[in-house]
This record gives sequence, structure tokens and C-alpha cells, in this order.
Amino acid sequence: MIDAAAAPPAMPGPPRREAPIADVRVSSYRIPTDRPEADGTYSWNGTTLVIVEVSAGGVRGLGYTYADKCIVALINDLLVATIKHYDAHDPPAAWRAMTVAVRNLGRDGLAATAISALDTALWDLKAKLLNQPLATLFGRYRNDVPIYGSGGFTTYSDHELADQLARWVNVEGCASVKMKVGTHPDQDGHRVKIAKAAIDDRALFVDANGAFAAKQALCFAERFAAEGDVRWFEEPVSSDDLGGLAQIRQRTPAEMDIAAGEYGYDLDYFRNMLTSGAVDVQQADVTRCGGYTGFLQVAALCEAYHIPLSGHCAPSLHLPVACAAPRLRHLEWFHDHVRIEHMLFDGAPRPHGGRIRPDLSRPGHGLEFKFKDAEQFRTA
Repeated sequence: MIDAAAAPPAMPGPPRREAPIADVRVSSYRIPTDRPEADGTYSWNGTTLVIVEVSAGGVRGLGYTYADKCIVALINDLLVATIKHYDAHDPPAAWRAMTVAVRNLGRDGLAATAISALDTALWDLKAKLLNQPLATLFGRYRNDVPIYGSGGFTTYSDHELADQLARWVNVEGCASVKMKVGTHPDQDGHRVKIAKAAIDDRALFVDANGAFAAKQALCFAERFAAEGDVRWFEEPVSSDDLGGLAQIRQRTPAEMDIAAGEYGYDLDYFRNMLTSGAVDVQQADVTRCGGYTGFLQVAALCEAYHIPLSGHCAPSLHLPVACAAPRLRHLEWFHDHVRIEHMLFDGAPRPHGGRIRPDLSRPGHGLEFKFKDAEQFRTA
């Protein structure tokens, strides 16, 4: 076991202790999907939510991630001791210390999701200590954020696909919606036509989740553009294949954006993706990339590279930091996470005209977890 106390301080000199971190509580929940779901490379029937509470000065901050219950032990056994060296007013210092503490474990993957949950809790805590909405504390470029509907799983029937996409357009006002492709490539052309007919003149996005090889993806890009006027092709190949992404980006129709980045866990990943010219739109996920601290770093990179940024999933948690990202294009209104956040969080935003807005009457990110309602799903 790593000695967290041996980690070097994130800031020179002793950290201030105006609001020392007093307590951390962690719990996990497995919520079944409302029906079977799959994308181009994976299928699932439930989603694991890990909740973190951090307290200081008699106030409690809330953070979370969508990961695996195994990170509960990582947080309790290592990261709790690490952040207790810091003051609740200094989330970046605690964030830096956590990234050092997991060095020998591997910073990416599960460790990054654990850090993300703690970091979002720490920022929520700081804002509550200051009695400020988190969007105000970060500083806003915009008052509300556009969303795009996301789901359209490859397990859906034609009717289920069309009904879901049409609801996002007609009821929630989304200007664009996204569907999954790649499980049965021979059916994708037909499914794209069904989807486009359901949304009329709104923009159709597709997400292959890395299911295709580069030349195969290029063929589908041409077909999707011709048959469905598709404007966004996400992970046509693996997001690790930067050369393949760049090749596809150079050869797809000009009106079709290539997007990737949801599996970015550290800043080097995003820098490499941007440097390689792999994407038209950079994606990042606040529950994976190091929380709000990491997301703001990615936002700065996107500003430097003149590339738009899109938030991946967990829209309720992304909302305050999305208001603070200069090149933010939109947030993903992902079916699974929207369902969970509306079911289990008080204060989860509701869309109006295809946009969501932070509630500035609430300090922090404005979310409160419904522990009693969630108890039936608890796994740790």
C-alpha cells in the first residue's frame, strides 16, 4: 500500500488550514437500465454510480463518477488520507496531491475516475463554503448550455429509435441528436434513414465507439452523409488510433465533424489528440478527466488549439464548468445518465429549448443526492 502521507506537497510551504477537510464518505450504486443497451463495441444492462461526500467547516460537498465499485476501496484506502493534508478552499492543490499519490498504481482509468469524483466534491464544497453557485465561482462565458440528445442504442427497434430521437427534438428542443452504430454494420444505413426521418431538419450524429477500421469508416462516412445528412461521426475508429482519426478527418465531407476524447484521463492524452489533428471537436468527460480541475485544463488546451470542446455524458455534473469553458459547443444529454440524475438527484436540470441552465439560487453545483431513494441500488 502506498503511503499517502509521503506524497510531496502540491504547494510550497504548509497548506493553509482555514477549512481543513474533516471527513470523506463514499458509496456505490448499480442502477439497471430501462431496457437492454449496446453500442458498436459493448453491451450493458446497468450503470454504476460512485458517490463521494467531503465535509469541512460543517459543510458537505458532493461529487460523483460513473465507474466501478472497486474505486470505493481506492478512495478510502489511499485518497482520503491524501486530501486530508489540504484545505477545502484549495481543490487544485488536493487534485495535484492525488495525481502524485496514484503514480505507481497508474494514473489513468479507475484512478482517474476516483480523483474526478473527489475533485468535483471538493469544488462543490468550496462553493458552498463561500455560499456561491459553482458556475459563478468558475466565472461564466454563457448563462446556459446547449445539449444534444444521445442514445439510439443498437438494441433498439426502429420504432424505439425513432420515438426516442423525435422526443428529444419535439419535446426537449434539441437541435441535434445522436445514435449508436457499428454493432450490425449491414443495418446501419437503414437505421440512419429511420433516424433522419424522425428528426426532420435537425442534425443527426452517429457514434461508432471505435467499431470500424479506417477505410471501413470512410465508406460509412460517405454513406451516412448521403443518406442521412450526418453531421458528426464520433469515434469512427478507436480513439487510440490518432493516425486513423486524422486520416478520416481529412477525407470526410467538410460538413461532418470527427469527434473523440471521452476516454481521456490526463492532459497529455488531450494534448496528443489535438497535436495530431485527429478531431474537429474535442470531447472530455468531467467524471474521467480529473473532475472540474482537469476539465478546465482541457478547456484551456482547446482554446489554445482553436478547437471546440464538447462535454461527454453526466450533463448535470458538467453544467457549471461547461458555462466556464470558452469553446464549449454542447453537452451530451445521454439517456442513461439523464435518467439516473433525474431519478436520484434533487436539482438535476431540465431542458428548455434544447438548453440547460444552472440554478443560481443554489450554492455549489446545486445537486443533492437522494440517499433513501438510492438505497435499493447500493452495492458498497
